[in-house]
Amino acid sequence: MDENAEEHAEEHAQDAALDARRARWTATGTGALLALVGLAASSLRLTGSMPVLVPGAYAFGGAVCAFASVLGARGRTRRALWLLIIGVMVMALGDQFD
Repeated sequence: MDENAEEHAEEHAQDAALDARRARWTATGTGALLALVGLAASSLRLTGSMPVLVPGAYAFGGAVCAFASVLGARGRTRRALWLLIIGVMVMALGDQFD
């Protein structure tokens, strides 16, 4: 009976480690992708005749997402998720001024 419980506990620990690794990779990849999107949108809007607030919002949102990517790589996935949400909201706010 003890061997079965030990195997189950070990399997549960391996599953938890795999879930944490997936969360880190997801947060890192999503943050990097959103940072690149924010940078691209900022540079595209900067060439137009938009107010400075629009490309600034895209750039700031991309920077927040880049920071979230760094936090996700370090294992701070919950904080990274919230920063990703904030970064996308800032970029959406810049889009509203467009």
